[in-house]
Amino acid sequence: MSTTASPVDTFAITDTILVRASIEKTFASLLVQMGRQNETHEGVPMPMVIEPHPGGRWYRELGGDDGHLWGFVQSIKRHSLLEIWGPLFMSTGAMSNLQYRLQETGDGTMITFTHTMFGPIPDGIRPNLGAGWAALHARVRAAAEEDGGDLLA
Repeated sequence: MSTTASPVDTFAITDTILVRASIEKTFASLLVQMGRQNETHEGVPMPMVIEPHPGGRWYRELGGDDGHLWGFVQSIKRHSLLEIWGPLFMSTGAMSNLQYRLQETGDGTMITFTHTMFGPIPDGIRPNLGAGWAALHARVRAAAEEDGGDLLA
């Protein structure tokens, strides 16, 4: 028997997003943009399914029972918290924790986002992580702030 110890790599991204919309509309926008209206940071549609309850899955449905699990809803408290734990897009054994904390302010809703990764993280992935989350957050803000739009249609 042999054992090997290697350092655990960690990587974190944080962001705060001010959304000039109610906390309810912002939370709904977050679920829709992470779900069926999800896109890559280049704007290519990549619809996902998010089951918004504890233990619910967040996955990419490819049809015919094919797909890719990104994570599980670890915690949800409407309309102030969404936390997801899972491999996300990693196939290297790394795990991720996503936290979206929403708080009403005098200007709308402040989202505090944290993405922490643990494990082997290839160097080539790091540069694109920020761009992907920034694109998602811009879509969440735009959809929530849209006048007269029905986010759940």
